Amino acid sequence: MPNYPRQGGYNRSAPSNLIRKNDRIRAREVRLIDPQGKQLGVMDRDQALALARQYGLDLVEIAATATPPVCRILDFGKYMYELSKKSKEKAASTSKIKEIKFRVRTEQHDYMTKVRRAEEFLFKGNKLKLTMMYRGREMEHRELGIDVLKRVVEDLAQVGVADSPPRISGRIAGLTMSPLPQARRKLKFNEPDIASREDSPDDSAEDEGDDDTDK
Repeated sequence: MPNYPRQGGYNRSAPSNLIRKNDRIRAREVRLIDPQGKQLGVMDRDQALALARQYGLDLVEIAATATPPVCRILDFGKYMYELSKKSKEKAASTSKIKEIKFRVRTEQHDYMTKVRRAEEFLFKGNKLKLTMMYRGREMEHRELGIDVLKRVVEDLAQVGVADSPPRISGRIAGLTMSPLPQARRKLKFNEPDIASREDSPDDSAEDEGDDDTDK
């Protein structure tokens, strides 16, 4: 099925009962597009409807807020199927929020394991939450945890950017990172084949309950 033109006001996710077609189209004049996507210009609604019937298809209002409204001759059932399919694909592709947890005293080996995992998350287009968890007297030197988070952000600069400075709330400090545009993401700590790997839980957490998680 041909792609529909992208203009403001198009009904991309509206329920079928909200999309006007055929005799339900109220406008006296419409801007018509034929089944092959060719612009036929402005004409009377009745004339456009007659053309649609000649094709054995529907006249569908695809841009109700345009002046005049834009209509296209098409198979309404297939049109709604395509809209539903695109909506589901968009929902499935919406980025998840992943979380990586650190401690003030995270050892270098564990630190690098977590950074590699974080880089993978961002490289795949996910948002990332970095969490610093304080214990005991570490609360007296919370700046040490903030420094760790800043270091992580610097190490991930080739795949993402911090949405805001680290924030402290009780015994936790944290921030979120967003992925860079896909063309600008570069791997520093992982092999190129990570793009084909499926996400799986990271079992390298320092403490019980300190797993890296999906949100």
